[in-house]
Amino acid sequence: MKFYNLKHPEQEVSFSQAVRQGLGKNQGLFFPKELPNFADDIESLLSMPLVERSTKILYPFVKDDLSEDEFAQIVTNAFNFPALIQAVDEKNSILELFHGPTLAFKDFGARFMAQCLQKFTEDNNEKITILTATSGDTGAAVAHAFYGLDNIKVVIMFPKGKISLLQEKMFTTLGDNISTLSVNGSFDDCQSLVKQSFDDLELADAIGLNSANSINISRLLAQISYYFEAAAQLYRQRGNIDELVFAIPSGNFGNLTAGLLAKAMGLPIKRFIAATNLNDTVPRYLETGEWEPTETVATMSNAMDVSKPNNWPRVEHMLKSGIVAEDCLSSIAIDEEQTQMGMHKLNAKGYICEPHASVAYKALQYGITDSEYGVFLGTAHPAKFKETVESILGRPLGLPKELADCAGEMSLSEDLDFDFSALRSYLLERCKK
Repeated sequence: MKFYNLKHPEQEVSFSQAVRQGLGKNQGLFFPKELPNFADDIESLLSMPLVERSTKILYPFVKDDLSEDEFAQIVTNAFNFPALIQAVDEKNSILELFHGPTLAFKDFGARFMAQCLQKFTEDNNEKITILTATSGDTGAAVAHAFYGLDNIKVVIMFPKGKISLLQEKMFTTLGDNISTLSVNGSFDDCQSLVKQSFDDLELADAIGLNSANSINISRLLAQISYYFEAAAQLYRQRGNIDELVFAIPSGNFGNLTAGLLAKAMGLPIKRFIAATNLNDTVPRYLETGEWEPTETVATMSNAMDVSKPNNWPRVEHMLKSGIVAEDCLSSIAIDEEQTQMGMHKLNAKGYICEPHASVAYKALQYGITDSEYGVFLGTAHPAKFKETVESILGRPLGLPKELADCAGEMSLSEDLDFDFSALRSYLLERCKK
């Protein structure tokens, strides 16, 4: 299967090229030329375990580059932890995506991408530099997925003082082939630096530049798998998956993109609610038709503090081209008070969540009808936001081992001004092939 550049459709690449390249010409995002459809095989697929099903639904995208056995091993290595559906009441469940090594949904995409890249580079000793920006959980997922891999260096940028300390400790304490930069600016500033790096063709060639953000197509393909897994668990629990609505906490909109792809591939999801925090570019756009990003606002759901979501061109392409119906998507902005209300309401039901899941939960409450069944995504373990959760709920929260092990470690991060020339010098010094 080929993947084409949404900005320059004449640029077509293989899956392995798309994964290694990250972005196309003029910062264009890659998109599959065709989508497999499993609508006639849904019941059979939903009866399979996660790894077997994921191998089957994703193999059409990679079959030109990998044998079935090679790909099955990649999926087995990447998805060695569960995604779990937990009911919070009779009408709503949470899809817990935080049971991986860094306690966040991004373990799915980052580990899958790392396994693919390692396979694609091992035969020719190719050297790659992963440059990525994080607003919270991407950093840890990418760092742990690539930690210690031969021929791959990783540089992670994050907005200084704008992610939780425990989030930061999970990726700034590793060292080895993982370098981290604390940027004086916002997440959008970090994203801008990544884009400028890709535009500098001399730099990109000198360091073998790639990106592990959700703009990389491998990340998105991996995320398709847990929508099928959620449907499988609900089918076993409820006997049907009619009227299924997903509420998705949305920052860079990779999760929504993967959900729409799953629907386009035949998974019977009725519709999606894209839940944002105060960074409400998309809800306003869907209401007015005007794309008017504002300055990024810092919120307690910091991983969603994105005013210029990079995956939106993929979403809009699917909506405008008819790959999915335009009426299958709505979007709601949730403010800080509503976020806290959602956490309290779930706590009263016996479920502790962190702010991002609460944003999705509240959007679901505002946007669902009596005939529908709602699923909201739990994208991070509550303990990653220990101080915030404890402050809002007034109850202590223990640390899981993954966080306890790094909480007392020293950060190895270096400071960086929002200055591309400074970043360029750093990359050439650290990562030149």
